[in-house]
Amino acid sequence: MSLVVVGSIALDTVINPFKKAVDALGGSGTYFSYAASYFNEVRLVGVVGRDFPVKYLKEMKSRDIDLAGLEIVDGPTFRWTGEYKFDMNVRETKKLALGVFADFKPVLPAAYKKAGYLFLGNINPGLQLDVLKQMETRPALVACDTIDFYIKTDLQKLLKVFKNVDILFINDSEAREISGVSNLITAGKKIMKLGPKMVIIKKGEHGCLLMAGSWNFAAPAYPLENVFDPTGAGDSFAGGFMGYISTIRKVSEAEIKRALIFGTVTASYCVEKFSVDRFRTLTKPQIDRRFREIKKITHFDTV
Repeated sequence: MSLVVVGSIALDTVINPFKKAVDALGGSGTYFSYAASYFNEVRLVGVVGRDFPVKYLKEMKSRDIDLAGLEIVDGPTFRWTGEYKFDMNVRETKKLALGVFADFKPVLPAAYKKAGYLFLGNINPGLQLDVLKQMETRPALVACDTIDFYIKTDLQKLLKVFKNVDILFINDSEAREISGVSNLITAGKKIMKLGPKMVIIKKGEHGCLLMAGSWNFAAPAYPLENVFDPTGAGDSFAGGFMGYISTIRKVSEAEIKRALIFGTVTASYCVEKFSVDRFRTLTKPQIDRRFREIKKITHFDTV
C-alpha cells in the first residue's frame, strides 16, 4: 500500500570534530523518505525554495520518492546549522532559518488522499491535524513524530493529534516531559492513554522501547565503532519502520517487531556518514545482512 510522509526538507550545515558539511541535504521528510524508499515507494509532501539544488530533486526522484506533493516556491529553503562535540548524543543548534518552511501549508495531491500509510513528521501539530482532515479515507496506519518545541508551545493541539494516530515516535526526554514521569515504561503507558495504540520511545545509542498495551518490546541499537553524524537518525529509524510495515498485508506483533529492527538498521547506516551520504551507496542486501546480524547478536537459547 502507498506511503505518504509530510515533513521538512532542509539544507543543513553540520559541524563535528571530524568535518564540516555546508548545505547538505537534510530535513525530517528527507531522511524518512530515503530510509523508507528501500522498502516501498514514498510520496513526500513538503516545501523548498527556488535555491534548492536541482541535483537533490533528481536524486530523490531516482530513489522512488514521488515529489508530486513537493512545492517549490519563492524564497530561501529551510536551513539548520548544528554542532556536535565528541559526545554525539548532544548537539547544539547554532542557527535556524525557516525560510519558506515558516509559511508551509501542506496540500495533498488527489492521489495521496487515499494512502494506506501516513507518517506525520515533526511539523507543527496544527499542520498535522490539517493533513489528517485532507485524507479522503482513514489510512490503515497513521504514525507521527514530534519535538520538544511543540510540547512546550502547542501541547493542546498535539494532544488532539495523539487521539488520531496509531503509533507515536518520540524520544526519551520528550516521553518524560509529556508524561511527567521518569520511568520510560510508565511514561509510555501514560502516553498511550492519550490516544496512540503504540508508543515507540527512541533512546539513541541505547536502542528503543515499544509499548503496545498487551505486549512490549525492547530492541538494542546496532553496535557501531564509529558514529560520524547522528543527524536524521530518528527520522531514518521511522522511515525504515514505516517503509517495511507498509509492504505487509496483515500487521501483526511479529511484523511490528521486524519493522522495529529494520528501523534500527536503517538508522545505523544513516549515522555512518554526513547527511544522506551513506544512503547514496547503501543497498537493500546490506540492510538485510545487518538485520540478520542483529538477530544473531541478540539471540539466546533457553535452558
